[in-house]
Amino acid sequence: MTPHPRLGAARPSRRGFLTGGLAASFALSSCAYIRDDVAVDAPLPPSAKAEIDGDLVYFNWADYLAPRVIKGFQEEYGVKVIESNFDSMEGMYAKIAAGNQYDIVFPIAKWVVKLRREGKLRAIDPAQLTNADQVFYSGSYFNEPWYDAGSRVSVPFTVYKTGIGWRTDKVSSMTGSWHDLWNEEAAGHIFTLDDQDEALAMAALTLGYDVNTAKPSELEEMKKLLISQKDLLRAYSSDDINDMTSGDAWVHHMWSGDFLYLRNGLANNPTKFDFEAPVEGVPINSDTYAIPTNAQHPGTAMVFIDYLLRPENAIKNMKYLYYPFPVRDALPAFADLAKDVPACNVEVSDLENENVFRLLPTDEVQRRAAVWTEVKAS
Repeated sequence: MTPHPRLGAARPSRRGFLTGGLAASFALSSCAYIRDDVAVDAPLPPSAKAEIDGDLVYFNWADYLAPRVIKGFQEEYGVKVIESNFDSMEGMYAKIAAGNQYDIVFPIAKWVVKLRREGKLRAIDPAQLTNADQVFYSGSYFNEPWYDAGSRVSVPFTVYKTGIGWRTDKVSSMTGSWHDLWNEEAAGHIFTLDDQDEALAMAALTLGYDVNTAKPSELEEMKKLLISQKDLLRAYSSDDINDMTSGDAWVHHMWSGDFLYLRNGLANNPTKFDFEAPVEGVPINSDTYAIPTNAQHPGTAMVFIDYLLRPENAIKNMKYLYYPFPVRDALPAFADLAKDVPACNVEVSDLENENVFRLLPTDEVQRRAAVWTEVKAS
């Protein structure tokens, strides 16, 4: 495929957490949790009508929609898109909790649970969206996703899985298992994502446990397993794309869309890179569109969501982002994009599994965070 203009250099992963001092401030909140001092199951503000009511204040990961799609929206509807970006889900939540006003935000599934329970999202009426049947068709997973009963406050944005990417010219002995992150052939060139949920999930799946486990005995085993990896590990890093393009990583714990972007968009020789979805199971998750309760232009946000659900726009975004948008008439285009690395493809049916990151009580979040801190400090 012909690379688009920005493919001259690797981009950082959208899921790379903040580093340094800011990261430390989030040490106990790297999983979404239920606070004790906020309303639970707060009343749901009604849906706005899908009509232009001002410019769009947009809050997303950086560089995660095709610029030509955003430009097309501005030109078609005569509005400006005023963009702000976050570096983590915690950063997004902190801004919303502080009262900052955005018309549309993009929470990962479990954060939809948190924001909805705390009354920070307004309803989205699919009847207002002319393209709603592209995601809410008969039998679709998204009619009743685990994170949003009845899909009352969210619309699916992208879906993704986590697996292992590797250099085929450096490593010949991959087995299709999470144990490949202990592959001695790649010693000193192995990276695990610097992401508490993902690292603990990888260890849990390797041992046959639930990805959200907070059982002390299971966490202890997971801690020992992750510490055992350190003799082979180069680093914990969520900058998976740059780690691979620099040559530092030969085996990398990776997000599927990041890998596909690396292979199809950046690599001079794509055959030097491959990706596997380990047989023990993989975390699979989804990002969403949502409209905060205090949005000043919720009508424009509804029009924007509807615009992005048009299959032609979903295809443009997939070819830019390399993550699948679960828009029914666009999914075949993504399957074609991933045809040489089918493990990167994510079918909507793949979401019907238990390997999703869920909202947890505060004590369980703290228990898991303590284990992750001990692993990194060991």
